[in-house]
Parts: sequence; C-alpha cells; structure tokens
Amino acid sequence: MSDASATPPWPPAGAEHDAFELPLFPLRTVLFPGGLLPLKIFEPRYLDLMTRCLRDGTGFGVVALREGAEVAGAGHPTLLERVGVLAVLDAVDSTQPGILLVRSRGTRRFRLQSQRQRPDGLWIGDARLLPEDDEVPLPAPREEVARALQQAISTLAAQGIEPFLTPHRLGEAGWVANRWAEVLPLPLAAKQRLMEQTDALERLAAVEEYLRGQRPVA
Repeated sequence: MSDASATPPWPPAGAEHDAFELPLFPLRTVLFPGGLLPLKIFEPRYLDLMTRCLRDGTGFGVVALREGAEVAGAGHPTLLERVGVLAVLDAVDSTQPGILLVRSRGTRRFRLQSQRQRPDGLWIGDARLLPEDDEVPLPAPREEVARALQQAISTLAAQGIEPFLTPHRLGEAGWVANRWAEVLPLPLAAKQRLMEQTDALERLAAVEEYLRGQRPVA
C-alpha cells in the first residue's frame, strides 16, 4: 500500500479569486469537508487520474450528479451540481491488475464556473475555492447532538466499522453537522443543500431538526 497526500502548490495560490482547472469525479453522493470517501477505481479515465494525483501531489473535485450519468448520451444530458468538494488521496492499494482501492478525504468546497467533458469521458471544470468553515465551538444546547453522534461512532466501532476520519472533533459544530449529514438517510438534494450551507450553526440546526423528527436525540 502506498500513502499520499496533496501538498502545495495544489490547489494553486489564489484559487479563492482565480479559477483553476480541476478534474472532476461525478458521483451519486455528496462529499463533505473532512469526509471519508473510499473508491474502487477500474475505469481507464479514473485510473489515469489517480496515477496523476499520486505523481503530482494533486487531487480532484467530487461533484454530485443532479441528472443523468457520468457519460452523457444522446438525449440524456448530464447535469452536475455547481458546488463540490476537493478530494485528496490518503491511501491507494492495488489488489489486482487494473483495479485501485482508493481512500480519499474531502477538504475545501469549490464552485464550478464551467465544465466540459474530454473525449475519454473525464469531466474537467474551472473552479474557485469557497471559504472554509470557521471553527465554531459546539453550543451547549447542541451537546445532545454530539453525544448521539459519539454513541453512533461507538456502536459502529464495535462492529468493526470506522465511518469517519480521525481525529473526531465532537466539540466543533461544523464537524458534527457534516458527519451527521453523511450518515443520515437524506435525499441527495438535501445533503447537497447542507453541504453548501456556509453557516456551520445553521447546518447543525438543520441536522438537529431532522434528528429530533427521527427521535435519535432526547
């Protein structure tokens, strides 16, 4: 197994103000900052992409598919969400020829200015970085939400499941909101709205409202 992580100059300096070219990985899921994204790679376009990311110390953009498939067909347009999350490689394992098992993590949100598809099917976007979450402490009235998440983490760990990257930041509002949003059975569009929410406390409040409706929080 080989380990990798993105290092400067990726994303390039000034990416908050100037658009930069970004290879895209459209999925029917929403990646959140700080989230874990395991991938099984076997398509040539993505095998080539992962090789370049490893070689150059770069990453790729994960965007949710709003409509269609990754490869557009006649009469079936592919629509990508405009806001996604940068992903960097943490670990890559080759278990058999032509297949890579990749562990990646979400970092910064970005907004697409435009996108296009190459002849090999790989999507390329022109993107600008969006602001990172402020490290907002978890408010006392929301502590039950964090305790419920800790209980869920412990239950999964007892089953040998580690759904989140460490360290666990249970005292941080944005982190708690993001991790709940990842595991809750919400529609894709709802997860996308939560990911795009720039106010961590508002995002956490929306998650708590859903949790109380489902009654996992006292």
